[in-house]
Amino acid sequence: MAQATLLVRHPVEDYAGWRAAYDSVESLRQEHGCTDAEVLVDPADKQDVYILHRFPSLEQAQAFAGSDGLREAMSKAGVKSAPRVEIAVEA
Repeated sequence: MAQATLLVRHPVEDYAGWRAAYDSVESLRQEHGCTDAEVLVDPADKQDVYILHRFPSLEQAQAFAGSDGLREAMSKAGVKSAPRVEIAVEA
């Protein structure tokens, strides 16, 4: 079983508010088996956020990406437009 990485990029209204919402759903990430998470921002625009989540399997990454809990969290966090979401697996 190959490890999967979920890559998300989206603009947010306010990074501090978004980060508080992101941190509040740690249990959702754990529920789906997330083993590692990184949050990065564009150095020229700190409201442009990149997130990397690692999962033990493609199925777990897909389940997290499609979860109602994630959609609700993103809505509450001030995500300004549809996120760019991609999943990659180890080669």
